[in-house]
Amino acid sequence: MARPTRYDTSLLLDAAVRLAAEGGPSAVTMAAVAKAVGAPSGSVYHRFPSRTALLAEVWLRTVERFQEGYVAVLTASGGAPREAAVAASRHVVAWSRTNRDEAALLLHGPEAFGKDDWAPEQRDRADAGNRRVFGEIAALGAALGVSHPVEAERIALALIDLPLALVRRHVRGGAGLPAHAEQLAADSTALLLSDLPVSAVRARA
Repeated sequence: MARPTRYDTSLLLDAAVRLAAEGGPSAVTMAAVAKAVGAPSGSVYHRFPSRTALLAEVWLRTVERFQEGYVAVLTASGGAPREAAVAASRHVVAWSRTNRDEAALLLHGPEAFGKDDWAPEQRDRADAGNRRVFGEIAALGAALGVSHPVEAERIALALIDLPLALVRRHVRGGAGLPAHAEQLAADSTALLLSDLPVSAVRARA
């Protein structure tokens, strides 16, 4: 019987997440990850041929986990796009509360994790995930009757920028998210979308 792997990929990536949350992307080095799990450096290099590959994988695993839940919420409305939009905004905050280290990591953006130097297949994974998310947001906008660039900006603000700004302010400030954060995000998104048809008429006037 083969001996179980002591330092598997998930364990190493979990350590990299914690390092990134505490010290930013620059804190994620092969030596630091090995030290964090008590592994020899060779165990890290066995799974990631370079620091660039490690940075790419820790970003991709984290963002893909977030995107999976976000898309699930966006597409679970049963034909009620406004409710889906509000639920998606709430989800951003709730996920960030439950996954504080991962949220802190994502606030740095992929460029801080060396995206320009990633292997083509890793950049393709990142781009595919983004296309999926923005495709679902565009579909939700279409269901709301969005047809003007100003309306599309309203959707992006309501579903992405607003909840992220709320998360960023508290997470980067070192404090936990307040108990009312999810409801504040949901209420704000609902308010932004409540007069969307009126705003659209004004934008085209």
